[in-house]
Amino acid sequence: MKWPFIAEKIKKKIKPKLKDAFIMVSDNSKEIYKKEALNKNEKWILKLYVAGQTPKSMAAFENLKKICQDYLSDQYEIHVIDLLKNPQLAEGDQILAIPTLVRKLPTPFRKIIGDLSNTERVLVGLDIQPRGN
Repeated sequence: MKWPFIAEKIKKKIKPKLKDAFIMVSDNSKEIYKKEALNKNEKWILKLYVAGQTPKSMAAFENLKKICQDYLSDQYEIHVIDLLKNPQLAEGDQILAIPTLVRKLPTPFRKIIGDLSNTERVLVGLDIQPRGN
């Protein structure tokens, strides 16, 4: 029963203090989040797991591409993995549903399931935008 508490302590030490970095300004909040995401100077590696070219898979890719262009400029790579062609690749990231987005870098890993149409939830899920804003 000790491990959840230890994991929480580790998470607190690893996660940077971003309390003051995110200031909500109604007109240019997108620019603030974009600036903060890019200030990390890290390449974002995102894997999108899909099953063929279904409408949901295509929508997820388009939504992800727009979010990356708006918030991450040129500091990202999107890898689309079609599980119809390579089903064995689902095991590595423990993919149970599709479409699923996996953020490999920057760490910690994050997973988001769905067509990524709710931009705010995706930004929070990718840790670009803090919760509650």
